[in-house]
Amino acid sequence: MERVETYNDKVVRQFAIMTVVWGIVGMLVGVIIAAQLLWPALNFDVPWLTYSRLRPLHTNAVIFAFGGSALFAASYYVVQRTCHVRLFSDKLAAFTFWGWQLIIVLAAVTLPLGITTSKEYAELEWPIDVLIAVVWVVYAVVFFGTIAKRRIKHIYVANWFFAAYIITIAVLHIGNSAALPVSLTKSYSAYAGTVDAMVQWWYGHNAVGFFLTAGFLGMMYYFVPKQAGRPVYSYRLSVVHFWSLIAIYMWAGPHHLHYTTLPDWAQTLGMVFSVMLLAPSWGGMINGIMTLSGAWHKLRTDPILKFMIVSLSFYGMSTFEGPMMSIKTVNALSHYTDWTIGHVHSGALGWVAMISVGSMYALIPRLYGRTEMYSTKLIDVHFWTTTIGIVLYVASMWIAGVMQGLMWRATNADGTLTYTFIESLAATYPYYAVRLLGGLLVLGGMFIMAYNVIKTVAGGAARRDVPVMAPAHA
Repeated sequence: MERVETYNDKVVRQFAIMTVVWGIVGMLVGVIIAAQLLWPALNFDVPWLTYSRLRPLHTNAVIFAFGGSALFAASYYVVQRTCHVRLFSDKLAAFTFWGWQLIIVLAAVTLPLGITTSKEYAELEWPIDVLIAVVWVVYAVVFFGTIAKRRIKHIYVANWFFAAYIITIAVLHIGNSAALPVSLTKSYSAYAGTVDAMVQWWYGHNAVGFFLTAGFLGMMYYFVPKQAGRPVYSYRLSVVHFWSLIAIYMWAGPHHLHYTTLPDWAQTLGMVFSVMLLAPSWGGMINGIMTLSGAWHKLRTDPILKFMIVSLSFYGMSTFEGPMMSIKTVNALSHYTDWTIGHVHSGALGWVAMISVGSMYALIPRLYGRTEMYSTKLIDVHFWTTTIGIVLYVASMWIAGVMQGLMWRATNADGTLTYTFIESLAATYPYYAVRLLGGLLVLGGMFIMAYNVIKTVAGGAARRDVPVMAPAHA
């Protein structure tokens, strides 16, 4: 009897479950440090509980543990379904799962201990960086190997976005992490001074541009049409969106270094390309939202679609705000203020977390032999707690940031500063309280999701034999 080829959904299940687990861990650390800004004594004078050590743990956990696991799960699922083949190698796919979890655990140990390169989003020391590079290259082999053996000639646009993010993150990580080790836990950057700063923000902004944007756009281009039961609004626009986005994004990094020792021409280049980014970003947002044309009524009854469409709204908002903040005159007010924090979280929570959560809600029942999640009502509750939490968080940081910028630049008639830094900090405290409340709501939503996922998994039979090219399971 001929053996029927099946999809490798085991690794997808593993990454999907860990997405929920790391989402709770990362957001819990975020809530703790938000509380520390209000009550500094919450570090209990323990070095590894200080804000300065927990903050990089929070960013790494939510970006690379939560977001990364969601991207692995989605890309492995989507590439199999759109290519009508099993993953290129089961063993290599399993290696990427266990390797990625090991990296996350090593980050969770080393960062609180103060073992860090101090580079934003690239804090991990050189042995872990080497492991990241190895796992990432294996991930590329699995993904592109699957593309190479596809049964469908056409490569669906979601896979183009996944491909771009995989290639670019490899280049960014290896390029920025070049270092001279002096011990097992300490290294020095291969670059010096201003060059180091420019390379770092070439990496830092493109980690946002490719890890947190291109990868999740791949997720969006598969799961939004799937959940809406409609074809993507404009396939031509999706292709234009892809090529224009990846061509422009790479040049935007210098806007992080306005008013520094970076050459003025480089700052201006970063600003110009950042402003240009508005067009492809909004093209993608419009394409995603307009996919619901003829299916808007589904928003009344489908909270998963609510997650996806609101995530696209946040994507549009934060990709308008980013180019605006890159303009030098605006940046003079916003730089170093909590406005930047509000902007980052409108993208990270509003776009990345909401599209991830929506996609996992769509994915997990399929992976466990169920038609839908255990409770649609709980998804709706999760949607509202998250949406309200994000709005409270982001709005409070916007207001606080603009206030800080105005207070810092205010001068008296004789040219002296009107306010001391401490006065601006005291004025910010009420907004820190609102931010903490917003963060608690978002974290609470993740616990609701975890309960819903546990009940869904417990009530379903994990299927290990979904046949390849079975449209009902795609």
